[in-house]
Amino acid sequence: GGGGGRWVMESDSDSSDEERVVKSAKDRAFETFEAHVKSIRNAMRIKDFNKVQSEFEALNKAIAKGKAIINQHGGIPRFYIRLLCDLEVYIKTCLADKASFKKLSASNGRALNRMKLTLRKHNAQYATVMEEYRKNPTVSSSESEAEESASSSDSDSDSEAADSDSDSDSDDDSSSSSSSGDDDSASGSDSDSDGGDDSDDDSENWGSGNSSSSSDSEDDGYGELKGRARWLKSATVVKEKVVKDKGERSKARKEAKAEAVTAKAVAEATGAITKQIIPEAQLSPSVITRKMNEIVASRGRRGTDTKSILRSLEGISRLAIRFGPRVEIPILMHVVTAMFDLQRNIDDFLATPTWNSCASYLGRIADVIDGADEKWTLGTLSAEDIEEEAFAAAAGATGGKMKAAAGAGGAAGALDAVAADEKLFNPETGDPETADERAERIRVEKEAAMTPEEFHTIPVVGSTSLFMTRLDEEYNKSLQRISPHTPEYIVRLRDEAKLVDLLAKYQAYFVRIDSKSEAAELTQLRIEHIYYKHDTIAKQVSRAAAFHDKFGEASMLHPACIVGDDAAGSDYSKSHPAAASGKPSVDSIEDVDYKALMFELCTYVYDNGTDRSKTRAMLCHIFHHANHDRFYEARDLLLMSHIQETISMSGDVETQILFNRMMVTVGMSAFRLGKIWEAHNCMSDICAGRNRELLAQGVSTGRFSDKTPEQEKAEKRRQVPFHQHINADLLEACHMISAMLLELPNMAAEGVDGNAGNRRNRIISRTFRKHHDIYNRQVFTGPPEQTRDYIMRATMAMEKGDWKEAASLLTNLEVWGLVPGDDAAEKIGKMLVENIKLEGLRTYLFTYSSQYDSLSLSQLCGMFDMDKTEAHSVVSKMMINRDLHASWDQPTDTIVVRKVNASPLQVLALQFAEKAASLVEANERLMDAKSG
Repeated sequence: GGGGGRWVMESDSDSSDEERVVKSAKDRAFETFEAHVKSIRNAMRIKDFNKVQSEFEALNKAIAKGKAIINQHGGIPRFYIRLLCDLEVYIKTCLADKASFKKLSASNGRALNRMKLTLRKHNAQYATVMEEYRKNPTVSSSESEAEESASSSDSDSDSEAADSDSDSDSDDDSSSSSSSGDDDSASGSDSDSDGGDDSDDDSENWGSGNSSSSSDSEDDGYGELKGRARWLKSATVVKEKVVKDKGERSKARKEAKAEAVTAKAVAEATGAITKQIIPEAQLSPSVITRKMNEIVASRGRRGTDTKSILRSLEGISRLAIRFGPRVEIPILMHVVTAMFDLQRNIDDFLATPTWNSCASYLGRIADVIDGADEKWTLGTLSAEDIEEEAFAAAAGATGGKMKAAAGAGGAAGALDAVAADEKLFNPETGDPETADERAERIRVEKEAAMTPEEFHTIPVVGSTSLFMTRLDEEYNKSLQRISPHTPEYIVRLRDEAKLVDLLAKYQAYFVRIDSKSEAAELTQLRIEHIYYKHDTIAKQVSRAAAFHDKFGEASMLHPACIVGDDAAGSDYSKSHPAAASGKPSVDSIEDVDYKALMFELCTYVYDNGTDRSKTRAMLCHIFHHANHDRFYEARDLLLMSHIQETISMSGDVETQILFNRMMVTVGMSAFRLGKIWEAHNCMSDICAGRNRELLAQGVSTGRFSDKTPEQEKAEKRRQVPFHQHINADLLEACHMISAMLLELPNMAAEGVDGNAGNRRNRIISRTFRKHHDIYNRQVFTGPPEQTRDYIMRATMAMEKGDWKEAASLLTNLEVWGLVPGDDAAEKIGKMLVENIKLEGLRTYLFTYSSQYDSLSLSQLCGMFDMDKTEAHSVVSKMMINRDLHASWDQPTDTIVVRKVNASPLQVLALQFAEKAASLVEANERLMDAKSG
């Protein structure tokens, strides 16, 4: 029997050591509170202020979490209020003991100071209860109420009568113990502050949950009841729980929320607006300035609505117009700043209406300071003026000078506080006056004592040059975020003319006041809005802007005036009245020489700008030259500036992007002029495969991209607006055609075995050869669809000697219609035909010269539709460069081909020369990189 019992598991019912105790939510909450209180008092004994602070924070969190339970059972526990009072006394005592404070560690000292500030802020909400406890620490009304509520809550249970009796009796015991604990605290406060007897805290709660639970756990549940009381029945009071309808509660919440929204709207429509209105009789520059300072002082505060601040400042700016620029301009500067405050993060941009309003306010400032009658200058506020404005704003915001002076601190604040109680009198007339009247009188006296130069200098907060830079950034960000395929983008482009006009006004202002650095920055911004436009496009844009300024939106015009006949006149029986004035048109537009304008603006930046501005101005100037087919001027500027040698070390990504755009534009300019070699050299680096990224015309989103989210966001912020993009198909066409015209003769020469050892052939365009190989490997090639397909098909025709088909395929590309300028497509077509014939002749001679003993010049001219002089020139150059081993027979105009096979020694010598040349070139590049 003993062996079998070894493996029998004991049941839970057999274990007498472990008993499961079920506790109510109230008991669990109070045990948590009392545990934290006990830990705090232990930490107070050993002066561990870090532990005091952490446990105090944990206790407050537990109190906040159990707020519902506390409210159901009589309110804040007495032991918690007692702890707050003891902590206040304890912290003050520790801070007063300077010798002990110096001995504390750094972390302990910081924790003590933090506890002082925490208690000061935290105890404010319990000030009334703590004061009541201090007056009568033995018995307080809050304690009695708590005990009554606790006892009533205990009596609500549906337990047995004996349990109810034991609960009520245990409550009496706990009350007696609590009273004894209070007597102890009344007899000596030192025992409380030192931690004394922790049992006092355990008994100081509403219903003494611990004592009741302990009485329940005793044998038979009777606790300490004795005698007759042990067997008496107690009446159990059962309270009915009122069940609230959830639907009614949700309906009530919705109604209350709707009423709150309505009240807020009414307050904003009536009270808030009325609050800002200044009576007409009291309107003066000083009153407006004071009101402005009060509104500006509220900027940046928590809970402040930036839109309401903006509306208030706009209202004051309209009132300030009548008092002249010295009052109006500072308010307008604050209005512009408030508009920029509407942004929440760096990726947000100003909405179009807000941007237009901001531009109109800046335009108003520019018109006022550069008026026809008077010229004004914007200055900066001195430290005294800023301090005076801050004091005035604080006085208005806090409700009087006394509070503002008290807040200012120091001897000056005390004197101002005393002066605030005195009545103000005019020293000249002796009549009493208000603070606004005194401020206005002082303002008039100051202005009367100013010299004309001082009077025409307006002290303001902010910089108009920075405002214009920010406005330009917001415009570019809006173009980056708006979809370019929507009408909204087209409408947004109209604002560029307004922005350029504003930049021109402020540039003229800074030139007038001799602020060259700021004028150069604004000049650079103007350049960046002009350089990419062709003259034909710029004139059309100017005409469209003038039309919009004169007639407004074209969609709002009546259809009759657009299709009307001017000859109809005022005979409304024959024509619509809307067509009486004829078609709306803009007759005269100022003819602008953009070449001279760009030269003037860039020269100013070269003289007065920063290094970055000079570099960007040079790149824009070269871009503008290249865009108008002035290739030689663009090339000379590029070579003289040496930008290509230093741009990689600048570290400015945006400038590097501008350099890339400039290089491909120069290459396309050379292509349009028929300079194929120069065009390919300029475009080959950018068009090697990542042209969208290098030109900032798209973001790569590959699967294996190693860019972080921050890098992707930064790349998106650098994107060029869509209307400034260089067409990818046009760029690819120029690059691939130039590579084709260079590589075809090169590939034909490599394919001839007899000439392979006599030439130093190098791959000119790896990109072209890659696409050429891919196209050749295709099993089936359908009709061409993309630009690249047309070029590959033309390459196949050129290799067969059919230059006419190649010319037809390339000259009929649709991308040539995107080239700006008069008859640009026709000029490009003629250039392509000439180059295709020339390179076709060279390719034909490389490919088929080994099959001939002699060639007739007239036959070659007929095959490639060239005159004798041009064909003779091409063949002679090939002979001179030893690309073609042949000689002329002048009497018969024939080419006598000689069969020349290089000996093995000559082949080795040529290979050695190629290696030596490549090593010399690599060495030179290395020396250039080291020397810089």
